Amino acid sequence: MRTWAPRGCTPVLQYHFNWNKLSAIAGITLWTFYFRLYPGTIRTAEVIDFLLQLRCQIPGKLLVIWDGLASHRSTILKEFISDLDGEIVLERLPAYAPELNPVEFIWAHWKQHELANLCPSDFADLSWHARCALRRMRRRPRLIRAFWKQAELF
Repeated sequence: MRTWAPRGCTPVLQYHFNWNKLSAIAGITLWTFYFRLYPGTIRTAEVIDFLLQLRCQIPGKLLVIWDGLASHRSTILKEFISDLDGEIVLERLPAYAPELNPVEFIWAHWKQHELANLCPSDFADLSWHARCALRRMRRRPRLIRAFWKQAELF
């Protein structure tokens, strides 16, 4: 691993990283992806909020394919979907199959390439850099196609 520290000196981070959690949710199409960042953990309310935002961004019916996260299986979410009269259709991926989900490749690239070695000074700085990195990634259609290709390989 390479750092900016002088050769033979261990790099020391000057930040304590004791801020709250920043969570991300995303949906991917063949040509772009949509995302939202939330402070704290993503629960059913955040999933519903994200689905409402997707409905505003993407016209027509939506087919949502997702994993078995607990908030994806909640009663409140099931009621919300049933009240939409078929505007959103849900399908689940097989259990323990993150390699089939192209969104997982978004997160892997985001963490390993876009935010690698980032040392934000506070929660707002982390949020700003994370949002900017996702916007940069969204402007790269070849990268988005690569996420789909990686999922197809499995």
